[in-house]
Amino acid sequence: MLMSIATVSISGSLDAKLHAIHEARFQGVEIFENDLLSFGGSAPEVGALIRDLGLTCTCFQPFRDFEGMPEPQRRKVFERAERKFDLMQEIGASLLLVCSNVSPASSNDRGRIVDDFRELGERAGARGLRIGFEALAWGRHVADHREAWSIVREVGHPAIGLILDSFHSLARNIPIDSLREIDPAKVFLVQLADAPMLQMDLLQWSRHFRNMPGQGDFPLVDYVSALVAQGCDCPLSLEIFNDRFRAASASTVAVDGRRSLSFLWDEVMRGPARAHADTDRIRRGGRSELPPRVVCRGIEFLEFAANESEAVDLGRMFTALGFSQVGKHRSKDVTRWRQQDINFVINSEPESFARSYDNVHGASVCAVGLRVEGLQEAMLRAKGLQIGKFSDPLGLAELQMPAVQGVGGSLVYFMESGHEREVWNDEFIPLSEQGPCHDAGLLSVDHIAQTMQYEEMLSWLLYYLSLFEVTKTAQFEIADPLGLVYSQAIQSADGALRITLNGSASAQTLSSRFLQGYLGAGVQYIALATRDIVATARRLRDLGLPMLPIPHNYYDDLEARFGLDAGTVGELSELNILYDREANGEYFQLYSRAFAKRFFFEIVERRNYNGYGTANAAIRLAAQSRYRLEAPARVA
Repeated sequence: MLMSIATVSISGSLDAKLHAIHEARFQGVEIFENDLLSFGGSAPEVGALIRDLGLTCTCFQPFRDFEGMPEPQRRKVFERAERKFDLMQEIGASLLLVCSNVSPASSNDRGRIVDDFRELGERAGARGLRIGFEALAWGRHVADHREAWSIVREVGHPAIGLILDSFHSLARNIPIDSLREIDPAKVFLVQLADAPMLQMDLLQWSRHFRNMPGQGDFPLVDYVSALVAQGCDCPLSLEIFNDRFRAASASTVAVDGRRSLSFLWDEVMRGPARAHADTDRIRRGGRSELPPRVVCRGIEFLEFAANESEAVDLGRMFTALGFSQVGKHRSKDVTRWRQQDINFVINSEPESFARSYDNVHGASVCAVGLRVEGLQEAMLRAKGLQIGKFSDPLGLAELQMPAVQGVGGSLVYFMESGHEREVWNDEFIPLSEQGPCHDAGLLSVDHIAQTMQYEEMLSWLLYYLSLFEVTKTAQFEIADPLGLVYSQAIQSADGALRITLNGSASAQTLSSRFLQGYLGAGVQYIALATRDIVATARRLRDLGLPMLPIPHNYYDDLEARFGLDAGTVGELSELNILYDREANGEYFQLYSRAFAKRFFFEIVERRNYNGYGTANAAIRLAAQSRYRLEAPARVA
């Protein structure tokens, strides 16, 4: 399947856009008229650049307000069409997108509309060109692909076909089953865009909130599957209008676009549509042979970058969390800390990725190690999705652990599920635990929270969705005392992998201040699971972990809101534990003070609860804001 993108989808000059599209491995490009008009070079130069980059010009667009115009506008419309044909031949485009008329002067006379397209088909066909008719969701007389198809069918000209745009169909809830009524040979191009479900004017929704397949709420896999099942074999092309993308780098958005189409096509080919797709088409699609999405069985370790002095302070905090140092790397300044199934690694090796990371960000999480099924397949899928591979120089007899680039320049390591112990035994010298047992009842990593620029959130959402076997939750708006924070989670079906993505457009929220102090995106907090949060809270208090105080007003409201007995509320208040309830599930959470104002820990107990305590987020953010001017918390 030829994969294309419209130049309007990304930022920059036309030549910069074309280079970004080529480097992102698209095969085709739609030239948007405004990009050509504002370009400093000639149309033949643009055509030469497209060919030199090995791209196919899938479409020239848009041609507006064509059908049903009265004289003398009708004559002028055809004159304008001939000039566009000249341009198309100069740039090497063979298909012109004609979108349905929105002019108040246009007529809904069916005979006039059919005659207009028949004449346009004759003119285009004489030049070896084709016309694709697209129904705009806000078209004056044609706003439905079913009506557009009816017109194309009645015109009956070989140069006149249909251009389908998923946004225009799905935003108006036109049944996907209606695609089965269309002759696939008459579908010249399929434009794709996802979008969040919003209740707003269609034009404004389309012009500002489209996004890449997988980033929104539209059923694009079903949409494309229906077309493939019909035998549709035309190019798939992204047409994205989004203010956030226009402000981002062209190369980043282009790679995201290509990744989204690879992911979409792979999902289509793994569904019922594959049975209807012939072998040649599957081979041409290329990306249908990606290995399956990576199944993650949990977070095996978190690696903290720290210099020698930071490592001492970090060790104190780990001890106060109930961890014990259980291993030392055989050849590097790296230590392993453990509690039940949780592994923390402190990397202080001078000549390492971790030290470079620490030099930029300070002591922080520089890598996440995941237990996965099919390690080699995981790396192949990452490569197919253009996710960069990382490799560090190996020490003597050291294992190479596969890794890919992650959020904010961090790393994601893959460990074969079931073979974790072999890695620890090979890489680390075990240390006998000395002194009293520090265990605080923490069992596993429940989830991690990564904070990033608001503009980055959709990109990293796509990263996780396309690489791992996960789903996304709805996006939430959380009230910070100084603005709004947006939060969205990805999670596996069994909860083994849970990651929340957080960002804010306000410069003074806690999320934004983290980015400013951290100098980039990264892990802002780590949530650790326990079976008995009250016992764990008491143990952490005894161990000297600085906790985040929660105001008494919160607990007064808690008793009234959930009908909890006074004894339970008193205990929660004493230990600064927050509480939430959904259906039959309960969620308990408490927070540590931040380490060097950089990252902190959450302790959680889930009782048949699948969320993240979003109702309490504003309380936590307000509590943390009270400490923004204080010195960083220290562990005794």
